[in-house]
Amino acid sequence: MLGLRSSLTTRCFLTLRLPRRPPRPPVLRLLTVQVVVGALGRAMDELLHRAVPATPSYELREKTPAPAEGQCADFVRFYGGLADAAERAELLGRLAQGFGVDHGQVAEQSAGVLQLRQQPREAAVLLQAEDRLRYALVPRYRGLFHHISKLDGGVRFLVQLRADLLEAQALKLVEGPHVREMNGVLKGMLSEWFSSGFLNVERVTWHSPCEVLQRVRESEAVHPIKNWMDLKRRVGPYRRCYFFSHCLTPEEPLVILHVALTSEICSNMQAIMECPPSETEEKNKIAAAIFYSLSLAQQGLQGVVLDSFLIKRVVKELQKEFPHVGTFSSLSPIPGFTKWLLGLLKSQAKEHGRNELFTDSESKEISEITGGPVNETLEVILSSNEWIKSETLVRVLQAPLMRLCAWYLYGEKHRGYALNPVAQFHLQNGAVMWRINWMADVSLKGITGSCGLMVNYRYFLEEMATNSTSYLSSKNIKASEQVLSLVAQFQKNSKL
Repeated sequence: MLGLRSSLTTRCFLTLRLPRRPPRPPVLRLLTVQVVVGALGRAMDELLHRAVPATPSYELREKTPAPAEGQCADFVRFYGGLADAAERAELLGRLAQGFGVDHGQVAEQSAGVLQLRQQPREAAVLLQAEDRLRYALVPRYRGLFHHISKLDGGVRFLVQLRADLLEAQALKLVEGPHVREMNGVLKGMLSEWFSSGFLNVERVTWHSPCEVLQRVRESEAVHPIKNWMDLKRRVGPYRRCYFFSHCLTPEEPLVILHVALTSEICSNMQAIMECPPSETEEKNKIAAAIFYSLSLAQQGLQGVVLDSFLIKRVVKELQKEFPHVGTFSSLSPIPGFTKWLLGLLKSQAKEHGRNELFTDSESKEISEITGGPVNETLEVILSSNEWIKSETLVRVLQAPLMRLCAWYLYGEKHRGYALNPVAQFHLQNGAVMWRINWMADVSLKGITGSCGLMVNYRYFLEEMATNSTSYLSSKNIKASEQVLSLVAQFQKNSKL
């Protein structure tokens, strides 16, 4: 590193001393870029052919020695030296495209299995043919990932590599079925390495290592932590913060859960964000545990089931500390509600005079306040957070937005399951959609994301398994009377 720094410094001084060069013609600049890109591409291909282990024949699969550590380490070093996201995406794309499954082998082994099924053969012969097919279906890059995982810090590297892959896909730097397949393979491997048996629950306090506190602050994705004093409150009295860590990397948060210890189920974030009643906890004042924030600290673990396990493990931890507490609930955001609602308003505004969201009296009252057609004016008003400054508008919008929100959570579906991702998470965990709360999050994020609405998902411990099975198998949403009443009001007053 020191030598590199010295080289860069020398080059800078040389640049200052040399006379200024005339600008290169555009064609010459393009040729230079093409040469650099071509050289990098050749280096990538050479690296991959050297680092990705060849798939041994089926007969030699257990007799072939593992590749030298240096081959896998070369890939890790080369990848770490690519500072540009596009370059990393290019390398991953070449890996996915050129080192996946041997389709010729798959076709050959599939034909063998089909042929054996058509003839009376011993079960052992057919089973071996199926095993050959299974072996042929393993992509070649899986061997690279497997051997990297054995390096010191290898699993951590693969988590970051998958985070880069997900980001590259989101930015469309790399696309296609081969990339999606490699992402699925890597996700499956990480799911095995990060199964619940390898995970430890750790509690964060103000006396936790600074690195842990910093990671908790940086990772908070639901309710951003403003400063260190805000963080101190969130890990102090009447509050709990837990995270999962892997047994090989203690004190490194993977997913983080914030809990408020309260006298009842909270209906708004303002109560949770206020200072606790005292610096000393009085256990007799604690009757409920409210899960108000769940954030993934390692983006490369997206889709790996960690968060639901963490909630269940935290419940056990809280029961040990507070045996008398039996009320467990979330206070959850409703991301996507405002966007969904604005889409409805926009579509109805295009058809002049169409009103399928509000009753006649609501439309008249809203129009009198806003001074214009209800759909057009609300589309503009709800796109900002200024409308909550009008007490009259807040009062008038409460009833229609509450029932619209209830329908969005309960009635809007994706493949039969809840459209809202947060609802989907809690319902598949076995929670009950218990209460929708008006003006529950008046922060800018809360207003713009869900018109200030939040929802409690109630965890009845003895019913969780039954509820989860019912939702996952039959797509039945367990909801309270309040939610079902709001859904009924929507069905009566709206014509969607």
